[in-house]
Amino acid sequence: MTKPGEESFFDSRAAILASIPHRAPFLFVDQIVEITEQGIKCAYRFKEDEYFFQGHYPSNPIVPGVILCEAAMQAGAVYTSRVLIGESEEKTKLPVVGRMNDVKFKRLVRPGELIEEEVTLKEKMAGAYVFKAKTFCEGKLALSFEFIVTLVDPPDAV
Repeated sequence: MTKPGEESFFDSRAAILASIPHRAPFLFVDQIVEITEQGIKCAYRFKEDEYFFQGHYPSNPIVPGVILCEAAMQAGAVYTSRVLIGESEEKTKLPVVGRMNDVKFKRLVRPGELIEEEVTLKEKMAGAYVFKAKTFCEGKLALSFEFIVTLVDPPDAV
């Protein structure tokens, strides 16, 4: 297992970009730390010049809670794409969040801080996947919640 900042196959930005449709400035996965059958660990360092810091408590910027949730859900989408869908007949489908439950914010996250998302598959249901997410910052729990992902057909190309 590699730690954030160490070199591994999963450091490749190309691997992340190939897994999910998200792009800057709305991509919050820098590194895939570990993938197992049970889940994924990813990392992201919030840059000092992230667009949302300009208006979200500008004199004392903090990462919006919805962005922390998004980062964890993007990690879950990478896992869904790489492990659950893989090369199956569903590989053209997009993972989309359908529900979030029991969201608990435990710690503020500030510019320059590294978060580590741990997303585990809790249950598979007909056409849906239930995940448990925990986000850590500086080794302390910052966020926990559950979310449900369904697979949808991508919109027709324009």
